[in-house]
Amino acid sequence: MPIMFSCLVRSPVRVHRRHLFLSSPTSRCSRLFHHSQRTALAVAGLGVLWFADKQLNASACTFVSLDYKLNFQPEKAHQIPQLHERVADRIYNLLTSNGGLYIKLGQAIGANAALMPRPMQDRFSRLFDDAPQIPYSSILSVFQSEFGRLPVGPDGVFAEFEEQAVASASIAQVHRARLKSGEWVAVKIQKPDVSKQVEWDLGAFRIVMWMFESWFDMPVYFAVDFISSHLRQELDFLQEARNAITTAEFVAKEPRLSGKVHIPKVYTEYSTRRVLTAEWVDGVRLSDRPGIRKLMGEDKSIEPHSSHLSLEGIQLRGGFRTIMQTMVELFSAQMFSWGWVHCDPHPGNIIIRPHPQRQMDPQLVLLDHGLYVKVGEEFRRKYAELWRALLATDWDTVKAITTSWGIGAPDLFASATLMRPVSFGTTRDEDRRGNSENGTMDQYERSLQMKERLRNFLYDTDKMPKELIFLGRNMRIVQGNNQALGSPVNRIKVTAYWASRSLTTTTNLTLRQRMKEYWRDTSFRIIMFSIDLAFWASKLRQWIRTLLGMASEGFEDELERNMRGFAKRAFGVDVAPGVFSG
Repeated sequence: MPIMFSCLVRSPVRVHRRHLFLSSPTSRCSRLFHHSQRTALAVAGLGVLWFADKQLNASACTFVSLDYKLNFQPEKAHQIPQLHERVADRIYNLLTSNGGLYIKLGQAIGANAALMPRPMQDRFSRLFDDAPQIPYSSILSVFQSEFGRLPVGPDGVFAEFEEQAVASASIAQVHRARLKSGEWVAVKIQKPDVSKQVEWDLGAFRIVMWMFESWFDMPVYFAVDFISSHLRQELDFLQEARNAITTAEFVAKEPRLSGKVHIPKVYTEYSTRRVLTAEWVDGVRLSDRPGIRKLMGEDKSIEPHSSHLSLEGIQLRGGFRTIMQTMVELFSAQMFSWGWVHCDPHPGNIIIRPHPQRQMDPQLVLLDHGLYVKVGEEFRRKYAELWRALLATDWDTVKAITTSWGIGAPDLFASATLMRPVSFGTTRDEDRRGNSENGTMDQYERSLQMKERLRNFLYDTDKMPKELIFLGRNMRIVQGNNQALGSPVNRIKVTAYWASRSLTTTTNLTLRQRMKEYWRDTSFRIIMFSIDLAFWASKLRQWIRTLLGMASEGFEDELERNMRGFAKRAFGVDVAPGVFSG
């Protein structure tokens, strides 16, 4: 009976369903439509997610963030070094696989990587190598788009154009060409994908910085708009042409630099937003260490480089000291006198050549004028006062200026500015105590300590002048250039002298105020004698060690070694050698 009842119950239902299915073609179409609609929406959703991930690299950013969120825990302190390795590899692969602005952003981070975990320091340092070249077919398409004609040919832009690039960077590459009037020129061509990808790249940068600030409570997002706007400007080659012309005018008006520094002439009639044509300059890049040593007579045993055959047999006078004196003075003038600062003075952007009129004298040629920051007179005056106060150990003035900039750790800021350890009288005991504590901390505790100190360092990001980001980059790269050449000049002294002297020429000073500034400048130069003694003592030790066949250490090397010790004491961070070179 129960079985019969069961059959009776199931049978009508089965028949009824079959009846509905067979007898309702409209319903069948409706079901097919809904299934197709859902499938299409699912495919479209996956497509959107794929496109967003491709453009914003969301999965890579998410994996990095989740890895830290899940594994940066006190109970996993012993695994934190491996965590840093994984994250460093993921970020490095993300930057290099996308190229373009990703490389630029990575270089900006790499120039400030001193307090990052050691794996981050190692990976970001690789981003300063030459970028791969794009094929010549891509160059032709850029010319067709910008000029409506090809580089060479019956109606070509140039009389000659070399297909092989002479240099390649993250956003552009340079080709040698000859104008129809006969002059040789350098043609800088923007890589096609860069302009298409820029907003996506900057969007990804914004997301990453937001995640760092929101998830890890690190004050980094405040700089996003400032950095992004300057990177956008770097993609406008007409703006770069204007920057070069402005810098050339500043140099021509400065007697201490005119003739010692050259800015290549820009041919605006052959330049567009994506193509820049400038004077070709024969010389040796500062990045070519053997070539520079040969040119400056620092090492007569080095054979001439094949690419510098036009300079064979030429040895310029003055040695490395002349080069670096000019370089430090140039960038000091930009910071303290002109308020117009070149933000990418790495060795590949500096050429040394014989002076056109005085063949035995070196001339510094500054390239790549895409990234500049303009600083106002009030900030310039405060920055100069800060430098003078730092060297005169006027800690009250240092604290007053840094506090007005929203910086809560004046000693740390002073150390970063001078690129040498600075301890105020009240912080020396804290440094010693921190050094003792770091020895007993595990990786998790050290990371928390570093994060806390960095958060306290920038307690009010609204007050901080954003220009300091690029000025700090400039200073670190110049310091690295000096260090690479054996510290031939006292960079700190030259910079401080220029800062102090610039205050005597500040506009809108009364006669009494100007006389007071001259008196301060004179007193400051007397105080600076102690810095000179330290520099020459270092040079004497370097000379003696070289004479004895021992490994020598220059003034900048000593400063870097001391800074590495300072970072270890203050933050418990193991800083890689050379990381402060920018």
